[in-house]
Amino acid sequence: MKFKLSFVLGLLSLNLFAEKIPAVPVKPKLVVGIVVDQMRYDYIYRYWDKFGNDGFKRLVNEGFFCRNTNFNYVPTYTGPGHASVYTGTTPSVHGIIANEWFDKQTGKYMYCAEDQAVNGVGTTSGEGKRSPVNNLTTTITDELRISSNLKSKVIGIALKDRSAIMPAGHTANAAYWYDGSNGAFISSTYYMKELPSWVQEFNKKELAKKYLFQPWNTLLPIDQYTESIQDNNNFEGYLKGETGPVFPHDLPKLMAANGGLNLIRSTPFGNTLTKDFAIEVIKNENMGRSGATDFLAISFSSPDYIGHTWGPNSVEQEDDYIRLDKEMAELLKFLDTQLGKENVLVFLTADHAAPEVPAYLKSLKIPAGYVDEGKMNYELKNFLKKMYGDTLVLSMSNQQVFLNHKVIEEKKLFLKEIQEVAAAFLSGFEGVAETQTAITMNSSSYTEGARYLMQNGYNVKRSGDVLINYLPAWVDYHHTGTTHGSPYSYDTHVPLIFYGWNVSHGSNADQVNITDIAATLAMMLNIQFPNGCTGKPISVLVK
Repeated sequence: MKFKLSFVLGLLSLNLFAEKIPAVPVKPKLVVGIVVDQMRYDYIYRYWDKFGNDGFKRLVNEGFFCRNTNFNYVPTYTGPGHASVYTGTTPSVHGIIANEWFDKQTGKYMYCAEDQAVNGVGTTSGEGKRSPVNNLTTTITDELRISSNLKSKVIGIALKDRSAIMPAGHTANAAYWYDGSNGAFISSTYYMKELPSWVQEFNKKELAKKYLFQPWNTLLPIDQYTESIQDNNNFEGYLKGETGPVFPHDLPKLMAANGGLNLIRSTPFGNTLTKDFAIEVIKNENMGRSGATDFLAISFSSPDYIGHTWGPNSVEQEDDYIRLDKEMAELLKFLDTQLGKENVLVFLTADHAAPEVPAYLKSLKIPAGYVDEGKMNYELKNFLKKMYGDTLVLSMSNQQVFLNHKVIEEKKLFLKEIQEVAAAFLSGFEGVAETQTAITMNSSSYTEGARYLMQNGYNVKRSGDVLINYLPAWVDYHHTGTTHGSPYSYDTHVPLIFYGWNVSHGSNADQVNITDIAATLAMMLNIQFPNGCTGKPISVLVK
């Protein structure tokens, strides 16, 4: 009896001290990734008092806000931005070095989502010849599909094709984007042979036309837009057919001169249309009900178009975000009703931010300015031709110079020398902070500062021979409205909020790279990191 008792106690002791094997955690039914195109970090606080309680405020007040999130490469453009969020790595690895780049193999320009091997579905225009083929790595959405033996449903949507395609990844069930030639959401044969019947029915509603058959006036009395400068100023662009950058914008009258139904992109109603379509995707595709975790990637493109035209201090941009807050509230409320907050994991970030309009800064006596990349290209070509007797510059784009390697080899010239001569010549232009050669990018390893970001954006096979960085607040752009692409915080600092399933409320100011999002999602979902991932999980979210 004594032996039996000690034996039982021994077994109990072993059991108590044995390592406990964790149960397989319950996963969310649906992940909703939201990217707001050209959303600066400060917009959350700048417009806080104008927001309702159920949109951006709800995300912040109930979610976890990573307040010090930055892009860790340049250039900060839409294509690379969406690719980096979802691959968890930088253009040096995933290869999407810009929205469009000079292809050294063909001598032509390559659009980031271009695929001549496919055709449009739902359109006869060239806007349908799109796919993720130029992305060299998997995305977190690809890894989700692979982990579930393709049971998880993944769909990407946006007005911009690249903003739908890059997040959806290579294995997506579908990606849909907007075609202004017919006012419809379209896809390509990469994903499907024909649009689902529900998409066709949605397109038949002609919502873009409906939204554009109304003037765009401010949602609030215009004197309440105290976070913006005066409506009529010299720092904003305006639509063709207008005489100034002022409200109201008579959209029905302006359509013909501004791309017809494409005009919706440059209005807050582009966000409304995107939200409408997102809700229909969730309902008609039964997102969150597949038995595996599904993933809907949404990108709101209109803030970028509005920022480019009117700039970050405009009443137009403030009105856009006040209205976007209401769209966000409606989407979150729909998710509550459809699946329940506890079953949906949401994250919100941006693909890049934006600088102040340099002309506006100059009016405040702040150093700023404009460079002329076309002039730089012209003068560099002539300079090198005088030195070496031949045209050695094939292209200058995205702040990079592409040299003619074939001619350099034929003339038995030294590539390193020409790169250095070109870099030194360009350094003399006003507004240029520094230049770096490709050979230096390949032979050095930077760990901080602009050179580190330049190196992360440099892809050996796709990038140019000389990289150029401008001074802070210097851009190659019009003297109205804004652009983006630099290594400075005004372009790299973006919001990042996680909300919903398994997310506790809080915030911190710890440094987070945009590439950490995919790594964090992989840990939360217990799946593989994307195969080129260089990001690290955000520890506070995966404890």
